[in-house]
Amino acid sequence: MTEFSGWEMPVQYSGITHEHHAVRSAAGMFDISHMGKFRLTGKTVLEQLQTLVPSDLSRLQPGEAQYTVLLNDQAGIIDDLIFYYQGTDEKGMQRWVAIANAATTDKDKAWMLSHLDLAEVTFEDCSTDKALIAVQGPDAIAKLQTLVMEDLSLIKAFGHLEGTILGQPGFLARTGYTGEDGFEVMVSPEVGVELWKALLALGVVPCGLGCRDTLRLEAAMALYGQDIDDTTTPLEAGLGWLVHLDSKADFIGRPILELQKRDGVQRRLVGLQMQGRNIARHDYPVIVEDKVAGIVTSGTQSPTLGQPIALAYVPTEFSKPGQPLEVKIRGKLHPAIVVKRPFYRRAQASSF
Repeated sequence: MTEFSGWEMPVQYSGITHEHHAVRSAAGMFDISHMGKFRLTGKTVLEQLQTLVPSDLSRLQPGEAQYTVLLNDQAGIIDDLIFYYQGTDEKGMQRWVAIANAATTDKDKAWMLSHLDLAEVTFEDCSTDKALIAVQGPDAIAKLQTLVMEDLSLIKAFGHLEGTILGQPGFLARTGYTGEDGFEVMVSPEVGVELWKALLALGVVPCGLGCRDTLRLEAAMALYGQDIDDTTTPLEAGLGWLVHLDSKADFIGRPILELQKRDGVQRRLVGLQMQGRNIARHDYPVIVEDKVAGIVTSGTQSPTLGQPIALAYVPTEFSKPGQPLEVKIRGKLHPAIVVKRPFYRRAQASSF
């Protein structure tokens, strides 16, 4: 166990490698109840959220979701999160759910409350009131389906619904942080305990923070505070697909992104494959032509690929796949090469 953002979290249960392979080959489950959970209700929620993110949320239909980022005035990333649009009732009241990182829950809440018109929008923080369990892997949906009344096969990637699980109400979203298919389930803590026990009885493997990190890194999913933060923009971080300049009006950080779109960025987040057995870790320097040119943000030994992989920021001119680089590890230089992201992609991957 370890302390994580004020929560006591499991690093591993049966072993990081065993848990990692369970998710890649069958099904694993993660207790992610530490994540921030917000509900937003009101007639102008969409209009107000549009000013906070670079993504066009008006594209969403009821039951759809958007992964996006909150930006500061310099287009730095305050956090990455998912907004789920649940629909609008007969009185015109929109219902939204937002799931944020645990370490930034308070920061996100303060930022949104300072920019939302609370006379128009009701903001509810459910972070400590709800349990959240992620069930991930090729067998995840089949296992979960035995406990859910609704037909989960009808829910597309990034789709969601309010359904019935173990006879109790729950929020189910086809999202995750592993590169595999699966669902994230939000229920009361009491139902969460029963759900965990039921999934365990079905053979779903409990997984901790250790394999959550190796899984997300193989899928090249950014970790806030390491790969992205309030000094990195989405264009630098390879998240340009979240920036919808052509279909959106003004939003916080737009002028900076317009300049970067026009002139290009000075650095990019790239994937690195080490040319040996040495692992490039967070904060290790990246060397190009005998000079420090960048910094490693995340690195691990990939259980699936059997080799060391990493993410790093490097100058744009050295960011193309095939570019040879070096990483300084414990005072010695070790060769690496820039490769396309993600490092791992599941077979028959959807837009998810």
